[in-house]
Amino acid sequence: MELLAGSGIEKAWGDRLILRGADLSVSTADRVGLVGANGCGKSTLLRILAGLDEPDHGTVARRTAIGMLEQDPVLPGVTVGDAADDALAWHRDLLAQYEAGIEADDHVMTANAQSLLDLHGWEIAHRADAILDKLRAPPREALIAVLSGGERRRVALARALLGSPDLLLLDEPTNHLDADVCEWLQDHLSGFRGALVLVTHDRYLLEAVATRIVEVEDGICVNYEGSYGDYLIQRAERQALSRRDRDTSLALIAREAAWAAKSPAARSTKQKARLQRLDALKDSVPQVRDLSMSLDLSTGDKLGRTIFEARGVTKSLGGRLLIDKLDLDLGPGTRLAVVGPNGAGKSTLLNMIIGNILPDKGTLTRGPRVKLAVLDQGRTGLPSNCTVREAAAGGNDQVIVNDKPVHVASFLERFLFTREHFDQRVEALSGGERARLLLARLLLQGANLLLLDEPTNDLDLSTLRVLEEALLSYDGAALVVTHDRAFVDRACTGLIAFEGNGKIVAYASRSQWIAAQKRAAAEAASIRPAPTRAVAAPKAPRKGLSFKEQRELDSLPAQIEVAEGRRAELEQLLGTPMDGRKAAEVARDLDAIGHAIEALYKVWHDLDERR
Repeated sequence: MELLAGSGIEKAWGDRLILRGADLSVSTADRVGLVGANGCGKSTLLRILAGLDEPDHGTVARRTAIGMLEQDPVLPGVTVGDAADDALAWHRDLLAQYEAGIEADDHVMTANAQSLLDLHGWEIAHRADAILDKLRAPPREALIAVLSGGERRRVALARALLGSPDLLLLDEPTNHLDADVCEWLQDHLSGFRGALVLVTHDRYLLEAVATRIVEVEDGICVNYEGSYGDYLIQRAERQALSRRDRDTSLALIAREAAWAAKSPAARSTKQKARLQRLDALKDSVPQVRDLSMSLDLSTGDKLGRTIFEARGVTKSLGGRLLIDKLDLDLGPGTRLAVVGPNGAGKSTLLNMIIGNILPDKGTLTRGPRVKLAVLDQGRTGLPSNCTVREAAAGGNDQVIVNDKPVHVASFLERFLFTREHFDQRVEALSGGERARLLLARLLLQGANLLLLDEPTNDLDLSTLRVLEEALLSYDGAALVVTHDRAFVDRACTGLIAFEGNGKIVAYASRSQWIAAQKRAAAEAASIRPAPTRAVAAPKAPRKGLSFKEQRELDSLPAQIEVAEGRRAELEQLLGTPMDGRKAAEVARDLDAIGHAIEALYKVWHDLDERR
């Protein structure tokens, strides 16, 4: 069944035509990965398909409920809890229909509502808390007005998952998520019952979830059946075929043009058809553009063994120990990924290296000829009121790249900016285009120490690969805060993980880090005490569960309440002054109770699905 069909969609922003006749249809159980260069119109197309924007031309037929995660979401209500509960309005409507059907003795209405409630569950309020917890969203009582951009997106993602639509449109859902949360989201979307259209730079997620890739290219949609890996092969084959066709057409045009030039007298009425064919051939030649970006960050500097080092660095903020006695060495060719939950201290470490804040103890030392460059998560450093040309070259006609002058137009074209971009205001650029412009400026700095904070956010897949290749051949040192699992695996030589209470551990690879996490979780589970079972008043058994299972299901809310109360006590205790040994014990207990709560929610979900 076709759930959505967009036909001939055109959309322009100002004098720039973004979509020029895009067609995209989605059927039941479709898993579409939407890809394309930054600024090609992926987000615009999603918003049009969802009904949030209108096309200039074309039609969109929607035949089902659609859920949407936007890049800049607006949340309803005052608190996070309000926003999450609002996403479950569909379930409250089903319950109301069921009760209304019984009241009116309408067997059809009652049966329809009951069928859907049996499918989705009669009691699902707990799912909101479970998903908020999985996505590490702020607590329910947190005010929406004071949330950061990343926190707002996590709440919005939770709302999209809770809405239970038949079709889900997700625009960069992994932005601002930690690597382990990305793993959970990947598993969750793999089991999603509805159809899905996904814009993401997370290649592992795309490979695991998508069964069809649609590329937005030159304003239209090109379909590729299969996974992301299949798409890469098919696209390369298509480009090779297109080049062969183009060469054949060009040769034919050349012969026609030579004839026309030599035979001016032949331009009679009799030969007009042939000349018209010449014009048609010229128009039919595929406009193949070289969309490969050029990025070489190497400096050629002769550096010593150490570019940067930290010795015994300790830092606390707001009474919390974030970094405890850190020793760190960065030499030429070192590319370290920095991972850990939000708020663990990753940005604090970068700010200390930059010099924005000082450590409480220890020393931070840069080599004598070290030049530092920073790509921050907020993509700051671009003057919004100037043009792309001015931002790249400061009003000059040339820039210096590797000690050689390069015209600013040629330089910008390396980063996939066309001449129609040159006089465009920076504030009008998409997130990916801003990131490309910042990478261009990064190249001009000739830095040998790079600090990259979530560099993959908003980048298209081809630009991601170019950035990876540039880092692989980079002769300086780089510290990369990122949640992008494929980027870490491919571009980084090692990893340091923030593991709580100031503990930072170095690992040779992401797989080694994951194995260590699994061992720690298994050890915590083996020593975790059984949760207290508070007995609630039994309800009448429901079909599908034994009497014992029904009693267990009825008792779970009280058990979870006790466990969450204990977790809140431990979190409050962890925020008070204490010695290191006591803090470590409290952290272990907090981790154990977290796993216990997760297990309780799983039991609740399993029993609830079966009843």
